[in-house]
Amino acid sequence: MAKQNQLSFLAIATLLVIIVSASETLCRPLREEHLFEQHEQWMAVHGRVYKDADEKAKRYEIFKQNVNRINTFNNDKDVGYKLAVNKFADLTNEEFRASYTGYKGRSATGLSSAEAKPFKYANFTATPAVLDWRTKKVVTSVKDQGSCGCCWAFSAVAAMEGITMLKKGKLVSLSEQELVDCDVNGVDQGCEGGLMDSAFKFIISKGGLTTEANYPYQANDGTCSKAKTMNIAASITGYQDVPANDEKALLQAVANQPVSVAIEGSGFSFQFYSGGVFTGSCGTSLDHAVTAVGYGMTTGGTKYWLLKNSWGTGWGESGYMRIQRDVSSKAGLCGLAMEASYPTA
Repeated sequence: MAKQNQLSFLAIATLLVIIVSASETLCRPLREEHLFEQHEQWMAVHGRVYKDADEKAKRYEIFKQNVNRINTFNNDKDVGYKLAVNKFADLTNEEFRASYTGYKGRSATGLSSAEAKPFKYANFTATPAVLDWRTKKVVTSVKDQGSCGCCWAFSAVAAMEGITMLKKGKLVSLSEQELVDCDVNGVDQGCEGGLMDSAFKFIISKGGLTTEANYPYQANDGTCSKAKTMNIAASITGYQDVPANDEKALLQAVANQPVSVAIEGSGFSFQFYSGGVFTGSCGTSLDHAVTAVGYGMTTGGTKYWLLKNSWGTGWGESGYMRIQRDVSSKAGLCGLAMEASYPTA
């Protein structure tokens, strides 16, 4: 009887092993099939077409790795922000960095700083606890630079759109393409990168910018259309740099107008940021430009900056990011307090 029980036990154990093994064998292809279908759906949504089967296979593997990494992050970490699959999902981080950033730091360009001028908001103390320039109709809709490294142009234009509205009472979408095509005789080199301060200098020198409608964005380097640039829609008289490594000074500036900000914005968490207050790890190798259009605090007490990006509305919080404010580093999170500037009018 004992022997029969022992044989029965062994038979049941063997059966269980077979079932578990079969289940795992089935689960693996099912998981792969799900990812494959997800990639097909993603391609349809984003209009992605690959040149051949080899390229598609390569992009699928990158997509799969990114999806798995995003899921792991969202499942394993409770850090106050989330990642999500977006239009960058079939790009390696290196590819993303090469095509969707484009800020040239002041030190790398050798451009003299405007910091020597007195900071006009140094004595400003009436900073509200919360501010969102969007609610005051000072910010145009989110734009998309595409795979052209001209974030610098979008940042400069957004800051100029803001000061124009504050001074003239009219919100006008201005032309980034004019900067990409025409501001090419110095530091700024269109899709190959540039600097907001240099863009401000160019705008001042030519007397202003035309509208987006008159000189629409093409997401590539083009030939400057002198005829289009003659129709000036807005102008600035100068620009200033916010004192470096000083989030208090940055707050004083943003409390008065949208401000151009440089950040290290090329990390994996930046690539797939989808919402919440970003508190991720990043350095101070400034490579991307955005626009600070407000600030606030969560119900949990986390202070944040509100940044307008130029990667379309499918990234982040409908094109915006909230990033932690008043961190221990003087440079600010991701170096956002290092090289901020704004136009004057």
